[in-house]
Amino acid sequence: MNISVLHALLAAALFGASTPLAKLLVGLVSPVLLGGLLYLGSGIGLAVIRLLRDRRWAASGLERGQWPWLLGAIFFGGVLGPIALMFGLVHTKASDASLLLNLESVLTAVLAWLVFKENADRRIVVGMAVIVVGGVLLSWPDQRVAASGNWLGPGAIALACLCWAIDNNLTRKVSTTDALFVAGAKGLIAGLVNCAVALSMGTALPAWGTVASAMVVGWFGYGISLVLFVLALRGLGAARTGAYFSTAPFVGAAAALVFLGETPTLLFWPACALMAFGVWLHLTERHEHQHTHEPLEHSHRHVHDEHHLHEHGPDWDGREPHEHWHRHLPVTHSHPHFPDIHHRHPHG
Repeated sequence: MNISVLHALLAAALFGASTPLAKLLVGLVSPVLLGGLLYLGSGIGLAVIRLLRDRRWAASGLERGQWPWLLGAIFFGGVLGPIALMFGLVHTKASDASLLLNLESVLTAVLAWLVFKENADRRIVVGMAVIVVGGVLLSWPDQRVAASGNWLGPGAIALACLCWAIDNNLTRKVSTTDALFVAGAKGLIAGLVNCAVALSMGTALPAWGTVASAMVVGWFGYGISLVLFVLALRGLGAARTGAYFSTAPFVGAAAALVFLGETPTLLFWPACALMAFGVWLHLTERHEHQHTHEPLEHSHRHVHDEHHLHEHGPDWDGREPHEHWHRHLPVTHSHPHFPDIHHRHPHG
């Protein structure tokens, strides 16, 4: 299995499992404060890991032009997204909310295709359409909800998905840099902002055990998951990473049904089947054609494969993978590929 695919699936599993756990906490903590604690836990946890790895506070590696992309990702994905999700969880069952989060992958792909010009194969488009139909079925309210007009839960979760879709495409712009720094910075900044907003509104801190639980859930479900997601973006591009990440809701829904004792609605299973079929279409995609690599200079972790044929000086110790600034020469060839950091060429 492609290592980037494995990164995406592991990221999905961690995030998916965090949704029903957040549902358990949403009754004990206000939505804004809970979103802040989740991200603060991820930021602190990743900062500790990065310090242990580097044994010092290393530079971010971001160029000046990359900072606006990261700050935009933090605003949409770290501040607005979690707040919308927490409000949605107040009015939606955890199992339904978990599957509704599949809309994130659809919106991520739409933005990647229309705004950031990532290529879209027919198989991927059909898969996304099937996922949308499943999401509509799942969010369609039953007679009691329809009578009360309560669309607040599904609407808030859809808004969270849009925020994270914007975040995913902006994060793709900085995916070649240190994934621990990108994810950790998002967690610290977003966590501090959301916690400050909640406390300024008069929200009281819950018991310290609840605070610690929220931060641990955030460390795994938002922090480590985001590190893996950034690594997947580097190798797969935004649309396809979002497609693999759409397996997250199935993990969350299964956990909610098993551990929270929730009862599935009548439309839950057909929606689940449609979403599973859409994900299968993505997982079985194959994209191959002749393409040309233009000259490119950048730095990222790599091995000496067909895309990295550069030479090293006498001080190189021969270890792979390794990371350094390197230059790609023009080359034309054909092989199966994804729109990763080396395959962002235009398509006819």
